[in-house]
Amino acid sequence: MRQLPEADRDAIRLAQDPKFPRLLEQITATGGCARPVHLSGSTTTVDGTTGEILRHYDTRDEPGERLLVRCRNRRATICPACSRLHAGDTYHLVRVGLLGGKNVPDAVRHRPRLFVTLTAPSFGAVHRSSELCRPRRDGGTCEHGRPLSCGLVHAQDEPSVGQPLCPDCYDYIAHVLWHAHASKLWDRFVIDVRRRLASSVGLVQSRFAQHARLSFARVAEYQRRAAVHVHAVVRLDGPTGPKDEPPAWGTSELLIDAVRASARRVVVCTRYSPAVGELALRWGAQTDARPLRTAGDGPDDDAVAAYIAKYVTKGASDTGAGIDHPPTTRGDIESASVSEHVRTLLRTCWRLGGLPEYAPLRLRAWTHTLGYRGHILTKSRAYSTTYAALRAQRAQHMGHDDPPDVITERQWRYVGAGHTSGGALLAAGVAEDLATNREITREIWAAERGWPGGTPQ
Repeated sequence: MRQLPEADRDAIRLAQDPKFPRLLEQITATGGCARPVHLSGSTTTVDGTTGEILRHYDTRDEPGERLLVRCRNRRATICPACSRLHAGDTYHLVRVGLLGGKNVPDAVRHRPRLFVTLTAPSFGAVHRSSELCRPRRDGGTCEHGRPLSCGLVHAQDEPSVGQPLCPDCYDYIAHVLWHAHASKLWDRFVIDVRRRLASSVGLVQSRFAQHARLSFARVAEYQRRAAVHVHAVVRLDGPTGPKDEPPAWGTSELLIDAVRASARRVVVCTRYSPAVGELALRWGAQTDARPLRTAGDGPDDDAVAAYIAKYVTKGASDTGAGIDHPPTTRGDIESASVSEHVRTLLRTCWRLGGLPEYAPLRLRAWTHTLGYRGHILTKSRAYSTTYAALRAQRAQHMGHDDPPDVITERQWRYVGAGHTSGGALLAAGVAEDLATNREITREIWAAERGWPGGTPQ
């Protein structure tokens, strides 16, 4: 026993416990969650008419007198099991807004719908992959004596891809501040799209909401240069939302023109700083707006939903941008396992966070995301269903909901999180088995339909 690893010894200890079968049931019920939340308490279900106790549950009968529940972390680097569940919910959330279902009518698939990509501006030249990196006939050097060109062809996984040609020329301050204002820039963009749609058909801008409604779901993606790009599904509905048809003038072409014009126009100015000045922040020059497939043209709806669902589960270590946990000291930044480019962005974010004029941006709290303060996935209220509704439907499907004529009294408290080393080993095995079963089911499902692959579930 002493020669076995600690995790194996702990797993054997757990297996020898008389309550081990129940512990394994709990771990399986969480899907092999890597960092489950431990709860202690009870639930009593009473008939609202007669007062009869229908069901009583108490954790005093559980292993360790506690119940394990999912952590629900979306990052695969933190909890692979919960990230898969989150990816499935995201896929359905996005897909419902494209094709209908849940509380969204099927008619939305015939509405003007776009897949929009908005990029960050250039903060300095970086190494690129899949083509000649930075060819220049005259070569030349920057003011710091570094070459302005690179004639190599870099593979996509090369560490140099996304790194500045000259770190001293790269505008790290603008990069961080652009991240901090990216959500506001998106809000201004959506407002301006509405205004341009109204102006293009002769409507008073303030009355656009009486004729049409703009719905969207957007995801933020870190590129190799550690700058956020925004991918969004944009849909035009009638004034009340997805259950109302858009006006006759609402076409994909009109929406594309408005999106491209607004992406060029909107600007957000930073607060003045004696150390930095005032910066005017805009979207990058590369803007893509394509109509989604209606009759064989444009991106496929399922492919768009699957792409967004896949990205929202990525952690900072997957993208090479930022870190998964907020640093508490400058030393955490210096010891982080990141590229020097990302480390400089982390340092810049920490330093700017100490300036009083940038206090409202809370840059030190968002240093791990390089200053980006928005959620990875956001949507407008009327776009589709919600994560909460999807979780409620899953609970109902599994028989965990209460009938309307009962009263449930709950008394719960948090008592811890995570696994012992042996429990983590068991959870990883459960999660791997479930993932394998899911993949086999997906392949069978796809083969029956003649598809090359399945979709996230």
